[in-house]
Amino acid sequence: MPYYQDVYDHALRATERIDGLRDTIESILATSLAMQGNALNEIMKKLTAWAAIIAIPTGVTGYFGQNVPFPGFSQPSGFWLSAIVLVGLACGLWIGFRRRGWI
Repeated sequence: MPYYQDVYDHALRATERIDGLRDTIESILATSLAMQGNALNEIMKKLTAWAAIIAIPTGVTGYFGQNVPFPGFSQPSGFWLSAIVLVGLACGLWIGFRRRGWI
């Protein structure tokens, strides 16, 4: 009977060690997934910032590309006005996102 008790104690200790190692592996995997999620969030912030910067020129050229009169319609000043607005808004967004650390 004492021999069986010794075998039982060894088996119990091995089982507890295996459970502890299993918990360690689970925490390592959870940490790895959290790090991947954080990296993905950083990438998504950068992509969102660049998409917003690209959307501004699209909106401005869409407005100035309409077939309705706008300030400077059929004049060279209209082209320059739209170009300045386009570059100014895109640069403003770029500076804003740069200050926030998104780019």
